[in-house]
Amino acid sequence: MKKQIAILGSTGSIGTQALQVIKEHADLYEVYCLTANNRVKELAAQARQFNPAAVVIANEEKYDELKGLLADLPDIKVYAGKKALDEIVEAAPIDMVLTAMVGFAGLSPTIHAIKAHKKICLANKETLVVAGELICRLAAEYHAPVIPVDSEHSAIFQCLAGEGGNTIEKLLLTASGGPFRNFTKEQLATVTKADALKHPTWNMGAKITIDSATMMNKGFEVIEAKWLFGVPADRIQVLVHPQSIVHSAVQFGDGAVKAQLGVPDMRLPIQYAFTYPDRLHMNGERLDLFRQPLEFFEPDMDKFRCLALAFESIRKGGNMPCIINAANEIVNRGFLEDRCSFLQMGDIIEKTMQRVAFSTNTDYDTYVATDAEARRVAEELMKIKN
Repeated sequence: MKKQIAILGSTGSIGTQALQVIKEHADLYEVYCLTANNRVKELAAQARQFNPAAVVIANEEKYDELKGLLADLPDIKVYAGKKALDEIVEAAPIDMVLTAMVGFAGLSPTIHAIKAHKKICLANKETLVVAGELICRLAAEYHAPVIPVDSEHSAIFQCLAGEGGNTIEKLLLTASGGPFRNFTKEQLATVTKADALKHPTWNMGAKITIDSATMMNKGFEVIEAKWLFGVPADRIQVLVHPQSIVHSAVQFGDGAVKAQLGVPDMRLPIQYAFTYPDRLHMNGERLDLFRQPLEFFEPDMDKFRCLALAFESIRKGGNMPCIINAANEIVNRGFLEDRCSFLQMGDIIEKTMQRVAFSTNTDYDTYVATDAEARRVAEELMKIKN
């Protein structure tokens, strides 16, 4: 029987590429559910193409519009709201859930999917950034496998295949460096959102592209790696690798280093998460190592303060990663809306980390309260900046 897949965030970059993978392997996979936050027309078009059992629009105000667009397809159930997202992932026919939603909003449905014993294909990095300890505990309790979809974590996951309990000495997490890798701090003071959205190697959504430009994205990936692979942050090294060919590597106790290489194409880690431990054919460009050199540089923690702040949040633990994530979501949107400058993002995040109440509790209610408080503080600080 075909594996039934729920895609949370189907209209985003990861979601649309996942649908390409499913289409290429229609004999093995079928879409059970598609969800989006606001993109009603795109969601309706996907529903017409893939004919899922259900669609969910998170923004309840868009329900009538979506219902109208799919009125001639009565077999597709239409739901709306955050509660509907939590409930749909528990549906019995679903085999795996691709969590490709952006931000804190992905946490609750991921928890519900884990408790329903679903296989989690994790592309929502904020889930582990905010609540890594809780997610790992629940995944073990409910025997729900969590397979990483981020290219870097998928690379590490692939490098660890067949290694059993062999000692991991270091994780080598690669980063493109974003569009501002060679900028000075003075130049960074005047960059615009248009500049920041021109990523040199990856085609991603606006939020993650800005996070890549500040290197906060890489800081979040360090936190993810800590929880996914049980390796402390001081044994995770970030390498700036502009070509984005080496997606990450593992250094073992005997000094050997295994790396996973490939062209920058997110379909590969998405497909691997679906098919693990098998590999299926995938159409597309193949890596040609004669065409370009492979370069590696140490990241500038002073210039890219967001990366340094992420490491600081890991060392502090507790709800501090939740604080930094919430503040980052606020300033990221603020930068895209021209309400703060590129360098002000780091300033606001740091001050939010200092002002929001720190807690060592790692339960869901603490994360929800922390997220709300951090967002409020970051918004206030952004208004002061202006």
